[in-house]
Amino acid sequence: MIRFEQVSKRYPDGTTAVDGLSFEVAEGELVTLVGPSGCGKTTTMMMVNRLIEPTSGRIFVAGEDIAGVDPVRLRRRIGYVIQQVGLFPHRTVLDNTATVPALIGWKKARARARAAELLDLVGLDPKTFGSRYPEQLSGGQRQRVGVARALAADPPVLLMDEPFGAVDPVVREQLQDEFLRMQSAVRKTVLLVTHDIEEAVRLGDRIAVYGQGRIEQFDTPGAVLGAPATPYVAEFVGADRGLKRLSVTEIQSADLEQPPIARLDESAEQAAARLREEEARWAVVLDADGDLHGWVGVDEVGLAGSGGAVGDLAHRMNSWVPVGAPLKQAFGVMLQHDAGWVAVLDGARFLGVLTPAKLHEALRRSVDADAQGLARSQVEFDSVADA
Repeated sequence: MIRFEQVSKRYPDGTTAVDGLSFEVAEGELVTLVGPSGCGKTTTMMMVNRLIEPTSGRIFVAGEDIAGVDPVRLRRRIGYVIQQVGLFPHRTVLDNTATVPALIGWKKARARARAAELLDLVGLDPKTFGSRYPEQLSGGQRQRVGVARALAADPPVLLMDEPFGAVDPVVREQLQDEFLRMQSAVRKTVLLVTHDIEEAVRLGDRIAVYGQGRIEQFDTPGAVLGAPATPYVAEFVGADRGLKRLSVTEIQSADLEQPPIARLDESAEQAAARLREEEARWAVVLDADGDLHGWVGVDEVGLAGSGGAVGDLAHRMNSWVPVGAPLKQAFGVMLQHDAGWVAVLDGARFLGVLTPAKLHEALRRSVDADAQGLARSQVEFDSVADA
């Protein structure tokens, strides 16, 4: 969808903002441009909508060389979101959102209907917020309106320059979550500029790590964190890149251990006998369909006598995560509940448990898989969990 071919930008004073950039962004892909201030990432983005003209090289959008496209027409088909939002203070939220559709000739009713649809998509009820003015909104709400406005004319490309940088960390994370949810629904081709490596890792399908005017590494978040291409990238992503990688490594079924199982409707006496035979201190309690019901300790079922059922003794399971969740989420649940493991579910169906040793193993496999160009299941090493 977006292609750079040997693109450079040099200013009359001799400053080179970007130097010989060549990369591609696939349709529906979200690419984050990350690096320190002054490295050329914003210049790169602004050349896509010709707010800055390149000195040399060519940029293509949807196969068309943008040098031959009228800049105004080009910008009206590319969404643009900036940190300061730039809403018109004298216009309502609904009219702000409908700005671009109105400019390209949509009828007022259609433009306002589209604006209402987009406000709802970004989590702002148009009935509640549509008639308000920007000064009546919080910073996070204004940022949501800015995203809605950028999407209103249904542009194939979205450019975002530090879109969540002007809000506090809690709101920032909420906006990131909302944007990821929205992107999964609309699948725009996105270039997002940030100086925050954690934001880049969390949002990007791929990351372009900038040095001074050039890209030092262009790869998936996992590869950037697990196998930095240069000493510069390793220093930029930080010594704690292993912890950052927890947020981009998904839990897979192969990562799990299978604990002792007790069935919801079996007698406590039967369960106790089996658990003692297995020398197990506890068991996961499942119903007949394999859905998670809770957990129970061996001593509890042992004391219940022959008349009780496992289901009467089971405790609620609070420490669980869905399969496919990031390892960081599982680690957080372990810490929150002071748990030695977390249950992993597919819907309600129980798949197994993730222990600290297995979490570490999954992280190691993920790093080695990227380094060796293999699937995680193909990576072999001595496991701490098996020692």
